[in-house]
Amino acid sequence: MDVQTWTWLLVGLTFALYIGVAIWSRAGSTGEFYVAGGGVPSIANGMATAADWMSAASFISMAGIISFAGRDGSVYLMGWTGGYVLLALLLAPYLRRFGKFTVPDFIGDRYYSGWARFVAVLCAIFVSFTYVAGQMRGVGIVFSRMLFGDMETVLGMTPINAGVVIGMLVVLFYAVLGGMKGITYTQVTQYCVLIFAFMVPAIFLSIQMAGNPIPQLGFGGGNEAGYLLDQLDGLSQELGFAAYTEGQKTTTDVFFITAALMCGTAGLPHVIVRFYTVKKASAARTSAFWALLFIAILYTTAPAISVFARTNLLKTVENASYEEVPEWFSKWENVGLIAFDDKNGDGLIQYTGPNAAEMGLPENELTIDRDIMVLANPEISELPDWVIALVAAGGLAAALSTAAGLLLVISTSFAHDLVKKTLNPSITEKGELLVARIAAGVAVVIAGYFGVNPPGFVAQVVAFAFGLAASSFFPAIILGIFSKRTTMQGAISGMVAGLIFTASYIVWFKFISPETNTVDHWLFGISPEGIGTLGMVLNFVVTIVVSRFTPAPPPEIRDLVDRVRLPRAAFGEEDGGPVAH
Repeated sequence: MDVQTWTWLLVGLTFALYIGVAIWSRAGSTGEFYVAGGGVPSIANGMATAADWMSAASFISMAGIISFAGRDGSVYLMGWTGGYVLLALLLAPYLRRFGKFTVPDFIGDRYYSGWARFVAVLCAIFVSFTYVAGQMRGVGIVFSRMLFGDMETVLGMTPINAGVVIGMLVVLFYAVLGGMKGITYTQVTQYCVLIFAFMVPAIFLSIQMAGNPIPQLGFGGGNEAGYLLDQLDGLSQELGFAAYTEGQKTTTDVFFITAALMCGTAGLPHVIVRFYTVKKASAARTSAFWALLFIAILYTTAPAISVFARTNLLKTVENASYEEVPEWFSKWENVGLIAFDDKNGDGLIQYTGPNAAEMGLPENELTIDRDIMVLANPEISELPDWVIALVAAGGLAAALSTAAGLLLVISTSFAHDLVKKTLNPSITEKGELLVARIAAGVAVVIAGYFGVNPPGFVAQVVAFAFGLAASSFFPAIILGIFSKRTTMQGAISGMVAGLIFTASYIVWFKFISPETNTVDHWLFGISPEGIGTLGMVLNFVVTIVVSRFTPAPPPEIRDLVDRVRLPRAAFGEEDGGPVAH
């Protein structure tokens, strides 16, 4: 069988499996729709959390961006993994003890205000839609190249757009039918698919390039030509690129991007809600441990994939004759993710970096979409067809699992926090469940639009979502748990100030004035990817200052904070469900 047949076979089998699991675990109540009934075993919840967490950005784009950015790409590894540790240790157990379905629910009750809940709903929807745009684009990329091959149009659409539509329909089915219960057990399945799909080619490549079956050791080793990293540094510099192991970002920007990713992780609503699906606070901690272990398998392998991919790419395309390029090159070119412009008319591909002119090298003629590196790497390395197809199935699993979690956050924020808690408190459980399912369907359509018209490559879009989460949710959650003096006026003011500042900065440099998106024009030298940290600081300052000049929270709210934060034994209670409030 050829690659396309293998891909259709594996993707078809995995999609059938996801749909079957969703039907088996469909939700029958709002509790099952929102938090899977609160009875998911810790290890299963850990796998589901890992799948929810490891999005298309982790599977498809992270290794790609590290391949191009080199050491600077480490901000994604440090920020995302460090942020998960921050979430697991600092926030998850307390939020679980509070016992609410959503982050806006926590903020609404903690800050005793419908307006605080409303602002949190807007933040959740805004952040989730920003994040889901990257997932749907990842789905479109996989479909366009791996399943539709050389087809110019599919159902009257471009291959990428058709892929987004198919992904929408699959997510719509199991998110709307199963809710969090269906999504949880589907994500357990998707984790198994995506981690197998990520590790198998990594092991193949590590053996092929370094003679070591452990990728984490292989990329630090080498072969008869020397250490792989030394070879890659040499290849990069010969072509006018910076050395792979040397960073180009300032230390300030690296710090701010890493901090934005870390704190954004702790404020992402689709990750936080995962800790409500277990039985009690201690299970939330155990679940966090399993999730971190499952996440680490992929995150410690990504740098190796990056080195293997970049080395193989440079060796394959540089100075190659365009008439004799491998089949994979022309296929990715057909879907618009690789572009060759023969500027000097010699028929050879000159792939050169920003320092090419001063080295007397030709101008760069090759444009490569960063999101293809993981998907194209097995083909570049001439691995078996079934391995290439397996990577496509894994990429879809990663994108769909996170997209489903995000869409559920959007639907529950609308149905539970906006309709049930604000607009129509008397709505029945059946009516609320119907509203949640309709909201999920509408959210899928909007997410599909963003997948067709994405605001950037996958990891970049996701980085913006993390910055927005850091500048809006994180301070409100931290102060809500650890400060009894924080008031509703302070929390609302801080969330609005942080979100508007961060979003405005990103929109200005990425959409309104992209030509000024350079370090010379950035505020304090902070890039749009890192500005969420400054927005977070602004949020903290505004919240604390406004809280000091407004009346203290009612006694029952201060007592609630104590009960959420302090051990149950202090109140003569046993660890179990949520605190009474």
